[in-house]
Amino acid sequence: MHHESPRPSLPSFRAETVAGRPARTTRRALLTRGLSALGMAAALGASPWARAAGADDAVAELQHDWEVIRYQTPAAEREKRFEALAAKAHGISEAHPNQAAPLVWEGIVVSSLAGEKGGLGALGLVKQARTLYENAIRIDGAALDGSAYNSLGVLYYKVPGWPVAFGDKDKARELLQKALSLNPRGIDPNFFYGEYLVETKRPDEAVPYLEKAVNAPPRPGRQIADAGRREEARALLDKVRR
Repeated sequence: MHHESPRPSLPSFRAETVAGRPARTTRRALLTRGLSALGMAAALGASPWARAAGADDAVAELQHDWEVIRYQTPAAEREKRFEALAAKAHGISEAHPNQAAPLVWEGIVVSSLAGEKGGLGALGLVKQARTLYENAIRIDGAALDGSAYNSLGVLYYKVPGWPVAFGDKDKARELLQKALSLNPRGIDPNFFYGEYLVETKRPDEAVPYLEKAVNAPPRPGRQIADAGRREEARALLDKVRR
């Protein structure tokens, strides 16, 4: 199984911050933009389906459902569909306790729901996703090729910092580099580290990582996600090279 991080969109927070503080932008607006950039759960008991399915099959189905919503569903319908998928993901996590992969994917779905919802009301979802990733790392940080580190790093560089939220560019770099060390050829860790470098004003350093994302080996059964991520990597490369 392979991982898919919630896709943040550009631009970054650079235009809205000066010396780490909001510049003429309300905290509500800043958080809304950050959560939209994550364009990154409900709590239900484990369903009979979740109990019956093996963890690998259940996570594979979550992956597929997520990529269809993310890349093939009209924007107006995504929030409702991510809400339903978050409930399903929570049931799978509860049905397979002490396994990292379901927690990672519940976190991804919750992050994506927060990105669609936006605003201060989504901050609780972002914090929930952070806890899910941290719990997955405690169980097995290497699960899904280190995907929890990658997804957690995305949160740290996409959400606003204190006092609005917990964003921290230095923490993000540490987590994203850890993900790269575990999966150096992977499409997601290379893409998101490249985007992090662009957003932290080091576009020249980002180029080799974005090129690796474009040329990353295909993931079996992940054609939709791979095609979408490569398109995003190419678009960011074009922007950097202008």
